[in-house]
Amino acid sequence: MADSYSYACKDYPGMEGCPGKVTASTEDEVVKLMELHAVVAHGEDPSSWTEEDRAFLGSLIKQD
Repeated sequence: MADSYSYACKDYPGMEGCPGKVTASTEDEVVKLMELHAVVAHGEDPSSWTEEDRAFLGSLIKQD
């Protein structure tokens, strides 16, 4: 079975109640899905995320 990658929004501090989770074949796909989730579910603008924000979010991506 090929590896997959996932991100669960509940793993982000303060988002424990969010049921959002994305899974994809690559980390890059997960990042794009995370950005879409942030826009749709939380009204965020991913273009405002700092490099530190992105690095922290990247640390929450798990290889399944």
